Amino acid sequence: MTGFPILSLMLLVPLVGAVLCLKSGRETARVVALIATLIDFALGVVLWTHFDIGGAQWQFQEHAALFSGFDWKLGIDGIALLLIVLTVFLMPICIGASWNSIEKRAGEYYAAFLLTETLLLGVFVAQDLFLFYIMFEAGLIPMYLIIGIWGGAERIYASYKFFLYTLLGSVLMLIAMFWMVNEAGTTDIPTLMAYNFPPAAQTWLFLAFFASFAVKMPMWPFHTWLPDAHVQAPTGGSVILAGVLLKMGGYGFIRFSLPMFPVASAHFAPLIWGLSMAAVVITSLIALVQNDMKKLIAYSSVAHMAIVTVGLFAFNRQGLEGSMIVMLSHGIVSGALFLGVGVIYDRLHTREITRYGGLAVNMPYYALFFMLFTMASIGLPGTSGFVGEFLSLLGVYQESSWVALIATTGIILGAAYMLYLYRRVIFGEQANADAAKLPDLDFREWAMMIPLAAVVLWMGVYPESFLAPMRKDIGALEARVAMAKPKGDADVKTGAERTATAAAAALASAQLKGAK
Repeated sequence: MTGFPILSLMLLVPLVGAVLCLKSGRETARVVALIATLIDFALGVVLWTHFDIGGAQWQFQEHAALFSGFDWKLGIDGIALLLIVLTVFLMPICIGASWNSIEKRAGEYYAAFLLTETLLLGVFVAQDLFLFYIMFEAGLIPMYLIIGIWGGAERIYASYKFFLYTLLGSVLMLIAMFWMVNEAGTTDIPTLMAYNFPPAAQTWLFLAFFASFAVKMPMWPFHTWLPDAHVQAPTGGSVILAGVLLKMGGYGFIRFSLPMFPVASAHFAPLIWGLSMAAVVITSLIALVQNDMKKLIAYSSVAHMAIVTVGLFAFNRQGLEGSMIVMLSHGIVSGALFLGVGVIYDRLHTREITRYGGLAVNMPYYALFFMLFTMASIGLPGTSGFVGEFLSLLGVYQESSWVALIATTGIILGAAYMLYLYRRVIFGEQANADAAKLPDLDFREWAMMIPLAAVVLWMGVYPESFLAPMRKDIGALEARVAMAKPKGDADVKTGAERTATAAAAALASAQLKGAK
């Protein structure tokens, strides 16, 4: 693959598809969109299979000078690779979810989705600071249109709220980027990741970036745009919003905040932990009382992303790896749950939980898939949800037993609201005649559910497939933040630390005896 511009090609394919969709009718546009996303998925598989695990940190690099002060710099590490594969995996499913439900201005709808794919991939492959910012912010535009044009009854309010929250959060980040370039003399992201900014400046830089990433995650209390956006978005919009867009904030913390501002990251770790603990408890309790299925899953997303942030700011390998796995798992599982809601919404045109019940009788295969995704959401061992949450909580337990204790309540509360949802929708009496007549999954829906279920089980049974590509990069990040790592309140030591402590004690004892 040396010399072949596969990353640029992955950006170009959906962009060309978007142009073709704009000039096509509904039938042609959805076929073009599906073909474009499948081509990108195939390129993603090639990227995965040719990635050299244990090789150079930055691979598939491309560099072209466009004009003064702006370069086309692309490249990926193992962390970016996993998020790219997640994106190209979910995109064909989003197109399939929209196959029959989008009738008005379909060409523009599919064009917006393909443009979203280009910009999301651009975020993960960009190695120039300002190229990253352009991709990061431009991704708002097509999603704003998807919600505002093809969303529900309150789509205008939800789209404006989504756009303003996420855009205003990034203004400070842009100002900070200009200062960083002036200070370091480069826009190259790998170089900036190794640059030691003054500790006093790191505080302000961290806060500027935090203003953007906290909204994108979204962290509590900056999350209020998310439930409205999810409820009003079409099914495909909800899948990609939960599956990939929320991961941009976590990726930002990993790529920028932690390696570039390690001192400030350690200083603000208690704040991050506090907000994350509040998110786990508060949003889980709010989810427990929802009657709208989409809104319930949206609040659960805030709680799950809080597990990501507690793991990231644990400053150890288990926490960092666990956070990445949680992001990947949540992308698959939450996307699958929103898809599941979309399946029955297309039939009955309501998301109210009380309008369903007893679907296991007339939709047994749907009930089976929805059960798997529900179990993965609450972290059942053997599913993708268990691995990431276990590692994240183990990582934070090494630093703070109190944070780990409160964050772990999210598992209990998550089981409460997800199982309560499942019981009311799938089991119980078939009180509504229209719900009792709903047909089970058709071929198109099977084709979407099976890949999602397979990946959920694959990640749960053999997580090494996903840990191996990022292990070296996580190790480099851990070494970078180690110099600023705060001392936690938990007295937990690894085997190596215990060995080192025992050796030091033995040496001190020998020296004491020698002195006598």
